[in-house]
Amino acid sequence: MNGPVIHDPTTLPVDDNVNDYTFCVELKGSQWFLQKGKMIAYYGQVDFHGIGHGPLDRLVRTSFHSPLHASDWVVAQGSGKMLLADRAFDVNSYDLDDGNLTVRSGNLLAFQPSLSLKQSIVPGFLTLIGTGKFVAASNGPVVFMEPPLRVDPQALVGWADCPSPCHHYDHGYLRGVLGGVRALTGIGGTSGEEHQFEFVGAGTVLLQSTETLLPDQATGVVPGQAGVPGGQGGRGSAGRSGVPRVPGQGGDLQRRFGL
Repeated sequence: MNGPVIHDPTTLPVDDNVNDYTFCVELKGSQWFLQKGKMIAYYGQVDFHGIGHGPLDRLVRTSFHSPLHASDWVVAQGSGKMLLADRAFDVNSYDLDDGNLTVRSGNLLAFQPSLSLKQSIVPGFLTLIGTGKFVAASNGPVVFMEPPLRVDPQALVGWADCPSPCHHYDHGYLRGVLGGVRALTGIGGTSGEEHQFEFVGAGTVLLQSTETLLPDQATGVVPGQAGVPGGQGGRGSAGRSGVPRVPGQGGDLQRRFGL
């Protein structure tokens, strides 16, 4: 029976997955934008600067344009290797090539400053524009779909190089027995069978393999503390296989598979 793999700075991968749940970023005097609470360990000399504070205002003015989410992010700068993870959810990196991708804000872990982050018109989502690498988490493996398509909002991770979705409500379902019970009693919420996001046009839609969203977690605190949401994450059992490159109108979104 083989023992656990023990890593050191020389054996960790460079900008790639350590396993299904952990990603390693190498800093060589470079910078990454990082969502608070997603760094689990690092080797080397790494400094963390808040958005809107410190000596990196010029970088922030160039690459970060979402004041609503500014308090949730920091800039990691220095030399070393940094490990990213999110409550045992699947973690993968993606290469955006002169394109745009909108992703659920809670799923986005980190991105290179060569990408510009903007606040999406869809609440709870952020848009990345340009060329560079970003790291995102999902509750189970990601499925890539081509529009036209209607999607359960809870399964939606993001979309690349296609128009923002519109809301679609199934009024036939709402007029049925279940909809009537909900209207009379107030019991139960809207399901994916009643309400969907509708995508049209060319592009790519990213879905996670579950209808359960990644639970929100307060930043800058240790999970398990009093008043901090838990977040027992599930994941799919599917292997690391799929389409290695997903074409879009404005560029290519390339899936990087970790070992």
